[in-house]
Amino acid sequence: MSNAAALFAQARTALARGDLATAEQLSQILTTDFPRMGQPWGLLAEAALIRGNSDRAIGCAEKAVALDGDDPIAYVMLAKCLTVLGRLGEAYEAAEKGAALAAGNFAALDSLGGLFGMLGDHERGAALLRQVAGAGQTHPQLLYNLAAAERMAGRLEEAELHATQAIARDPHYYPAYFLRADVREQTAERNHVAEMEALLSQGVRDPQGEVVLRFALGKEYDDIGDYGRAFQHISAGAALYRRSTGYRIHGDIGIVDRTIATYSRARIDAAPKGFDGDDPIFVIGLPRSGTTLVERIVGAHSKVRSAGELNVFPTEFQRIGDADPAALGRAYSKAARQYRGVETGRFIDKLPQNYIHCGAIHMALPRARIVALRRDPMDSCFALYRTLFANTYLFTYRLEDLADYYAAFDRLMTHWRETLPPAAFIEVAYEDIVADLEGQSRRILSFLDLPWEDQVLKFHESSNPSMTASAVQVRRPLYDTSVGKWRRYADELKPLAARLALYR
Repeated sequence: MSNAAALFAQARTALARGDLATAEQLSQILTTDFPRMGQPWGLLAEAALIRGNSDRAIGCAEKAVALDGDDPIAYVMLAKCLTVLGRLGEAYEAAEKGAALAAGNFAALDSLGGLFGMLGDHERGAALLRQVAGAGQTHPQLLYNLAAAERMAGRLEEAELHATQAIARDPHYYPAYFLRADVREQTAERNHVAEMEALLSQGVRDPQGEVVLRFALGKEYDDIGDYGRAFQHISAGAALYRRSTGYRIHGDIGIVDRTIATYSRARIDAAPKGFDGDDPIFVIGLPRSGTTLVERIVGAHSKVRSAGELNVFPTEFQRIGDADPAALGRAYSKAARQYRGVETGRFIDKLPQNYIHCGAIHMALPRARIVALRRDPMDSCFALYRTLFANTYLFTYRLEDLADYYAAFDRLMTHWRETLPPAAFIEVAYEDIVADLEGQSRRILSFLDLPWEDQVLKFHESSNPSMTASAVQVRRPLYDTSVGKWRRYADELKPLAARLALYR
């Protein structure tokens, strides 16, 4: 098998450097010449996932498990594929099987740590990652993964420690700089701007690394009140990232306009009966508009659990469509209920971009409640601009694009408000929550047909994990410093204000 091992190593190296074609070609040779070898099927599954071919990916992963049922990496790959397909219960079972086989396999334990976090069992994920770190395996990615898990669980000091350790192991492991900047508010006496500026001045060969480093610097300069330098780094990072994507906004605005045209009130009213056997709570809105805050408030209620940002409805919508709303609703409910902790009772699905699917959600799940968050346009757009997202929300890296998309989003919210029944859809302003936490919390709970509980006002004390960009902020009591924050950057944001004014 020495020839097979050498060929597999070449395929794995090709995949690691992003050469999918070579990795696939070598893996195909292996599956032909060594038909009882499971590992190349795992590589083919991973390549298919990267290409967005989830059906091929799951088939290859299942083949890997069938051929090599003692390999924990095969189960890791299967769990990844099942997660992408929204089959969360099956994904958790596959991850469990992998964990049972992974003793001493640090690569598998590392991957499983991240997987369990994605599947909602953050404590299990962090425990596996600590197990690897405790065995002396302290490579930067592991330390970063552990820091990320601790951030989601609210153990922010530990997260900062492990991010710092990752940087100490490799000063060019740039994601750790961003996480370290994010887990606490930096001060004039305690920050990392000099360290990061020095690193930047040496030249960063990896463009994506420079993007991450500049967003980290933007965050830290903002914390210490140097808004001019903060904006310089944010805008430079945003421009660099946008150039790497070749993004054009017309496609995203076209989706909004087609959605408005498709889901008229007449069509929604005339739709066949949906699935009325479940009543999920959807919290939607542009990111950084207060969606996580509302999720934490409602999730602090004794009769509600949060499933986080499920990609289930978009997945099932793409698979089934909305011609049979009951089938879509039933499939969503079945898949969502596989998420740990929400098998029974009311639950929150806080995927912000479900704002595109409000019409289909109401048709498929007539008992569902949709809470839509709104925020001042300037604050909303600036909060998006200064946030580094992972391959999503590509309209956020140019001020003019942000204004255009915000206007399209506003048209869409107006459409849902005028089209959906008041019992199904409510809009809540972030600024109103900040000004009157109890009053708005009572309004939201009343809309959701939930009795009042004082504990929802102590949402920041909840130990529930948070996987969003606001995971740090929701660990603190409600504060008002984000209202009107854009005014600190009024001069720099003049192009944004001018563009938004065109839509008034």
